[in-house]
Amino acid sequence: MPADTNQYGDIFGGWLLGQMDIAGGIFAAALARGRTATVAVDAMTFRKPVFVGNVMCIYTDLVRIGKTSITVHVSVWAQRRFGGGQFVHVTEADVTMVAVDDEFKPTPIQRK
Repeated sequence: MPADTNQYGDIFGGWLLGQMDIAGGIFAAALARGRTATVAVDAMTFRKPVFVGNVMCIYTDLVRIGKTSITVHVSVWAQRRFGGGQFVHVTEADVTMVAVDDEFKPTPIQRK
């Protein structure tokens, strides 16, 4: 949306990071079968700008599962509004989430 842009019409990186955090959290919570919290974002790379009107496609892949943490690779592609609907890889990062209990203390991830 226009409120999420700078004066040139590019989407703020912080807004995009927030969307990546949501996607990574959904993926991690499903694996942990419970609540997770973000503890780190590593190696974020902005490749191309995102513009108002682009459709965001956010993909997640498992990097690793530890005793209480899950690292998720999050990759973001933008479908350009103009230019024939071209898909462009715009950013990616590794997000580490920790499984937490009701008191927000780390809790072991239950494996199948």
